Amino acid sequence: MDQILILDFGSQYTQLIARRLRSLRVYCEILPYSAPIEDILKRSPRGIILSGGPSSVYDKAAPKPDPAVFNLGVPVLGVCYGMQLLAHEYGGKVAKAASREYGFSKLKILKGSRLFKGIKSDVNVWMSHGDEVKKVPPGFHVTARAAGSDISAMENPALNLYALQFHPEVHHTEMGAKMIENFARGVCGYKERWTPASFLKDSIAEIKKQASGASVICGLSGGVDSSVAAVLAHRAIGDKLKCIFVDTGVLRHGDRERMTEVFKKKFGYSLKIVDASALFLGRLKGVTSPEKKRKIIGHTFIEVFDREAKKVKGAAHLLQGTLYPDVIESVSVKGPSAVIKSHHNVGGLPAKMKLGLIEPLRYFFKDEVRELGRSLKIPESVLMLHPFPGPGLAIRVLGEVTPDRLKILREADRLMREEIQKAGWYSKIWQAFCVLLPVRSVGVMGDERSYEYTIAIRCVSSVDGMTADWSRLPHDLLQKISSRIVSEARGVNRVVYDVTSKPPATIEWE
Repeated sequence: MDQILILDFGSQYTQLIARRLRSLRVYCEILPYSAPIEDILKRSPRGIILSGGPSSVYDKAAPKPDPAVFNLGVPVLGVCYGMQLLAHEYGGKVAKAASREYGFSKLKILKGSRLFKGIKSDVNVWMSHGDEVKKVPPGFHVTARAAGSDISAMENPALNLYALQFHPEVHHTEMGAKMIENFARGVCGYKERWTPASFLKDSIAEIKKQASGASVICGLSGGVDSSVAAVLAHRAIGDKLKCIFVDTGVLRHGDRERMTEVFKKKFGYSLKIVDASALFLGRLKGVTSPEKKRKIIGHTFIEVFDREAKKVKGAAHLLQGTLYPDVIESVSVKGPSAVIKSHHNVGGLPAKMKLGLIEPLRYFFKDEVRELGRSLKIPESVLMLHPFPGPGLAIRVLGEVTPDRLKILREADRLMREEIQKAGWYSKIWQAFCVLLPVRSVGVMGDERSYEYTIAIRCVSSVDGMTADWSRLPHDLLQKISSRIVSEARGVNRVVYDVTSKPPATIEWE
């Protein structure tokens, strides 16, 4: 399948380039800037995008790709650092800007560039750079200028080299998606209309190949990701799929019961429910660090599966619903991007583990997984479930995780979800949940002084979880949720609403 290849130089926006391309039905993958030319050639890219990054081309350890990248005969688009790198490599001049430019800038587009076909002459773009191109290399010409950065775009069509000083991938850049589409389809000649469903046949074949006739254990959580992965695997290997649901003790109200109802009774899958709540809660006792919680849960989760695998005859693999954002945020496997936090289901698998790993959704975003699920005829009631993190309520109880604190949070969360569903807001929100804060405040309840916990409500709107904005719930709905939580969730006397977007915050509090 044709693709556009993205080389990551460390920008936090690299994944947004991929997201933009996917939304345009253009398949793409991300590799580190240092990827061997052999790995790049294997993918037969129609074009290559050099991402932005925090480095300067004059740094001693400035990241640079294999020089052969520029001699493949395919178009190359440099973004921000990628533009500075092209300028530097081809004899232009790059220097420190008088002041770091960060934020909106008005772009004046000059005539003639295919990158700007169908785009008005003046657009707002998003800048984020410390260095800038002061002189274009021989054979290049300027295609756009901005007040803060005089040379904001350049190109050399004869060499198939194009560059932008700003970030077309972020939503702040006006008509940025059109610029990326112009590169992929206009310059690179990408013709296909890629969809997640187009991977269906290949994914099934790959699972069959990886399983090699052995049984595969699925860590089924009942969420969208593991559900789609399970149905996909069942298509590939049938009854060789053995689903195991682990009750970690940090689940929401009704999660365990829903597993039996949907996957055992409705789908008819082989499903074993393992109650390991005492083990998980025992290991979490006294732990307050968010990262330690995640690692404890992740390692314990794998340990339980390793133990259960020995009870399944012929089990040789573990199926997981790992998604692309999980990979990006957990470890810098694609480039020098900063690590935000670890996830329990990517990386760090213990060497003693006897199961191979199958992750058919590893390069999919959440909305693409839902689209794939629809092609697999999975019910909307499953596909539209809000995301629930692997560490569960453990990272929503800030501070130490105890049975009493879990009980308070679980009840508050149930009440909140119940009211959102009744009001018809559930399907309008990407993710809605409660967080139990490790602080108490004074209140008055039943004419008596109270000193109880605070619950924070977090509701966000998003497409894929990479960025998110807080949901503007009606005030009367918020009032009803607050009233019910304070009245019915014993131990709570105050409710607050989180109005922070991602970035700067993450969606989860821990």
